[in-house]
Amino acid sequence: MTSPAGPPEGGDASGRKPVKIVAVTACPTGIAHTYMAAEKLQQAGDRLGISIRVETQGSIGAENVLSDNDVREADAVIIAADKEVDLERFAGKRVLSTGVADGIHKPEELIRRAQSAPVQAGTSAAAGSGAGGGGGRQRSQAYKALMNGVSHMIPFVVVGGLLLAVSLSLGGHADAKGGLVIPDGTFWFYVNKLGVTGFSLMLPIFSGYIAYALGDRPALVPGMIGGFLAADAVHIYGADANAGFLGAIATGFLAGYLVVWIKKVKVPKVIQPIMPIIVIPIVSTVALGLFYIYVIGQPISWIFTHLTDWLNGMTGSSAILLGTIIGLMIAFDMGGPVNKTAFLVAVGLIGTNNHVMGMAAAAIPVMPLGQGLATLLRRKLYSDEEKETGLAALFMGFFGISEGAIPFAAARPAQVIPANMLGGAVAGAIAGVAGVQDSVPHGGPIVSLFGAISGVAMFFVAIAAGAVVTALTTNALIEFKLRREGVTGGASVLAPEPALVGAGAPVGGGGASAAGAGAAAAAVRTQPVPAAPVAAGGPPEVLSGYLTEQTVKTELASGSKEAAIREMAEMLATTGNVTDVDELVRVALAREAQGTTGLGESIAIPHAKTDAVTRPTVGFARSDEGIEWGALDGTKARLVFMISVPEAAAGDEHLRILALLSRKLMDTGFRERLQAASGKPAILDVLREIQ
Repeated sequence: MTSPAGPPEGGDASGRKPVKIVAVTACPTGIAHTYMAAEKLQQAGDRLGISIRVETQGSIGAENVLSDNDVREADAVIIAADKEVDLERFAGKRVLSTGVADGIHKPEELIRRAQSAPVQAGTSAAAGSGAGGGGGRQRSQAYKALMNGVSHMIPFVVVGGLLLAVSLSLGGHADAKGGLVIPDGTFWFYVNKLGVTGFSLMLPIFSGYIAYALGDRPALVPGMIGGFLAADAVHIYGADANAGFLGAIATGFLAGYLVVWIKKVKVPKVIQPIMPIIVIPIVSTVALGLFYIYVIGQPISWIFTHLTDWLNGMTGSSAILLGTIIGLMIAFDMGGPVNKTAFLVAVGLIGTNNHVMGMAAAAIPVMPLGQGLATLLRRKLYSDEEKETGLAALFMGFFGISEGAIPFAAARPAQVIPANMLGGAVAGAIAGVAGVQDSVPHGGPIVSLFGAISGVAMFFVAIAAGAVVTALTTNALIEFKLRREGVTGGASVLAPEPALVGAGAPVGGGGASAAGAGAAAAAVRTQPVPAAPVAAGGPPEVLSGYLTEQTVKTELASGSKEAAIREMAEMLATTGNVTDVDELVRVALAREAQGTTGLGESIAIPHAKTDAVTRPTVGFARSDEGIEWGALDGTKARLVFMISVPEAAAGDEHLRILALLSRKLMDTGFRERLQAASGKPAILDVLREIQ
């Protein structure tokens, strides 16, 4: 991908040496935006007469990898990435770190700024860690570490929460002493235990991968053990309270930075080989563990004890005041000491004052319901991963599993925690004023189905009001933050990554997973991108033969996105590779509901991964008038590709197709030729340029 600049002798007419720049582009899921940014930087280099070579770290592995010579000869380095990128190899070079969005929207500006960026000193684990001059929408190292923990935690939250919810609903019954109880030894008892296990791993994974992002592999052990202390200090060392997810954040960062500090200590060469596998993990684990037990754990126990005494002394206060306080505490840390204090006080009053448990029961589901509702109301503010997690959170909220909101609170604590508390306070206050009672130690709408709630109508009013307040407040605070940062159009300058339905996350949010895209990427981590095969005696095939004249339309008859997807699905069905058009349309539209596949630049790439398709098939169609596809740059889709692959597509072929399309479609000339081509044969001739 190197673009030559200047005369062959290595200088221009005035004898000046041509500028050489290297770059790395990467996005969290490594599909479209990684390659779009690479192409835009390449094109900008060509226009400016600057030699530029771009390495892409996508889901099909690192491509066009920069050699030692490339780096040595480079005058500057551009890192356009929204995920961790190793900067160690760029030590001594001018490095500009920014987000992948800037690589797409400001490539020429990045090239100019890179030439005066600060010199990268020493080593660094990640882009955006403070080196590189900043100035773009780069993320700090701490932010990326937090997001790394959140991403790895989400599958445990979802799986654990949904297993708990299903087992309670299908195998449980109300019991005044034990809440919702599942008989020992039954099928649903063991399903419940699996869910409990998933939840017990949630905070250790969260803490461990925060630490891992900061201190690499040696930090994983102290981070996870610290997370266990935060999650189960009561049983591990007899504390009066667990620290919950806030404690896990603390242990994750403490472990990570502790390991970074230990790595800087100079030791004899004979010890260096065992430092990362023995010395650092042991020293950091002991230091962090003892620090947590004696310095963090004791204050938490003290707070727990005094909060309990204070709250017990308030039970004679007015219902609205007590309900507000109970709701605030329940919503604050979702399983931490403040939450548990309010909950245990309410449980202790069951039988003598069921009203307090009624207040708590109304507040318990507000956080997951509110955060899930927020993702539905303002979808452009959230990533695909967050929208999928939001659907799962709605389900968990119904069953009174407040931990469903933890991923949102961990990712945006300054916006989500206040919104949760406000919604919890509203729900608790309404339940208190209305005299709602709960006779079992559990919360959420599910409790009413077991006959444990007195005042059911107002119980649901309280929950609904709290969830709506939480959702509206969350979105308002996120939008306010974005406006302050000068960002318009949503949480990202980019449209959501086009991760296929079925590739790591089920449709409908029944198992949203941050690991979805990562798992797909791992499956094809280092696969080379093969060139399009050449048919015997004929021209090269288009996209390995997946796109043919039969799957090309010169003009779409449809004027809406939904109708266009159906029209293209019916076209793909003429190949015999689609067994159920309705199912293909359903899956494609479900993907659109998670986030638009309109990438901007008048391009849309709807796609679906489903058993309704027997062989990878790609269609292309044009629309002269354009179709509103929800692209964040406001352009209507005039060039539409539809990708359909089987559920078990070998090697995740769809990732290769998406990468090829995303890269080539950033070429303005290619898009213009594709729009101007008359007739299917001419269109295919242009499409054969995709290599």
